[in-house]
Amino acid sequence: MSVYSKALSFGVEEEYQIIDPVTYELSPGAEPIIQEARLHLGNSVQPEIHLSQIEVATKVCYTLEQMRHELQRLRREVIAAAARSQKLVVAAGTHPFSPGNKQVFTPKEHYLELEREYQHLAREQAIFGCHVHVGLGDREMALHVMNHARLWLAPLLALSANSPFWYGMDTNYASFRTEQWARWPLAGPPHHFSSLTEYEALIGMLLKARGIEDLTRLYWDMRLSERYPTIEIRIMDVCTTIDDTIMLAGLVRALIHACALLVQHKKFASPIRQELLRIAHWRAARHGLDEELVDLSTLSTVPAGHLIEKLLRFVRPSLEMHGDWEEVSTLVYAMLRHGTGAARQRTLYQHTGSLNEVVRYLVAETARGTGHMKEERKTA
Repeated sequence: MSVYSKALSFGVEEEYQIIDPVTYELSPGAEPIIQEARLHLGNSVQPEIHLSQIEVATKVCYTLEQMRHELQRLRREVIAAAARSQKLVVAAGTHPFSPGNKQVFTPKEHYLELEREYQHLAREQAIFGCHVHVGLGDREMALHVMNHARLWLAPLLALSANSPFWYGMDTNYASFRTEQWARWPLAGPPHHFSSLTEYEALIGMLLKARGIEDLTRLYWDMRLSERYPTIEIRIMDVCTTIDDTIMLAGLVRALIHACALLVQHKKFASPIRQELLRIAHWRAARHGLDEELVDLSTLSTVPAGHLIEKLLRFVRPSLEMHGDWEEVSTLVYAMLRHGTGAARQRTLYQHTGSLNEVVRYLVAETARGTGHMKEERKTA
């Protein structure tokens, strides 16, 4: 029986903001929160480049139900640990007004080396993403799967767009996090690779030329994980709600499965130039779901909803095989009706004129579905 007739494993990493409850600014409080949270979560919670952010990672999951339980558990424990340090937690791609270059670096050699090497780029790295890993151990096949999947990264970005504000300004982007991240060397779409030999040759040249110090600095939007037998899709903004993360995780797993089926049947992807992928990603970051996106299969622009429908048609057999179609499609159509996280933030700001109110909203939405707010009401 083919491995692709069985459920693929998957896992999610989310990056969170640490917030001061009085000023609603980013706050360098990660270290005690991590220590407290690890009493319940172990190494599932980790530091990040700045002390105003932390990262969590789910266990390996096989169903969306397991994934939802994991995300609820991780968020609940991190929020509780933060509360004991008089801090709040937000999941959004950027903070609405705290300056990135005012954040305090995590005092670990890895992060201090990033500051020495990348200087102001690292200092402004106050951005927060969501990474989804999908289990696929055959690295040769995984590269061919990536060749297919790279054409669908832009709609995933559009669906996740959740960072409209930067330094107190409306950037008029849906995902300004993407534009900040794009400044880094080797950020952006992955290349098309004809073989694992070609991939390894490029890695060797990058290492020799000191383009990267190690493979963790290969910052493509999708890459082969060096730590796990997975494909890692890392183009998305972190989502404020658990529902939005579940939607994206289900779509990503189904996308990898659908592309693996094509490779299994000897259907290999045609090369698409990097310039076209970068334009597709830029439009998704600029507009989210509010304007036309680039359909890379036809090299034309189409209404965002049409491209999302096309993605759903492509992955529907894989969603159905995993038992995910009803839940994921319902969540996708809800987002098409109500807008992305970025659109929701911007609408609230337009109604209130207050970025503090946006942060208050993000705090509440980050906790929704974890049980934490319910427990707070009981305590009150």
